[in-house]
Amino acid sequence: MAFLDIHPVQPGMVLVVTKTPYESFIDVPAEDYQALWGTVQKVAQRMKITFPDKKRIGVQVEGLDVPHVHVKLLPINTGEEYRAKPNLNTPVDPQALAAMAKKLAF
Repeated sequence: MAFLDIHPVQPGMVLVVTKTPYESFIDVPAEDYQALWGTVQKVAQRMKITFPDKKRIGVQVEGLDVPHVHVKLLPINTGEEYRAKPNLNTPVDPQALAAMAKKLAF
């Protein structure tokens, strides 16, 4: 499954998660692991089309914020954009999220 982050590091940041919760990516059975990374690739390809001005789609797998495997995809041009921290004090804008979701939809 894939969805937008409500506090993105970069606009358009997407989280890809397994349907079954696993605490660590090393715990994911082979079939689910393959499905996760196949989905990551599919979403990243869509993001590359949606954000043609970005050089890369960055990937982060850290598993620190929540105990559920998730892969973060970020449209970026620089390492600074990749390493940026989210602003958790920014109010969530449902209309902006809906507009971004529409842009990224398959």
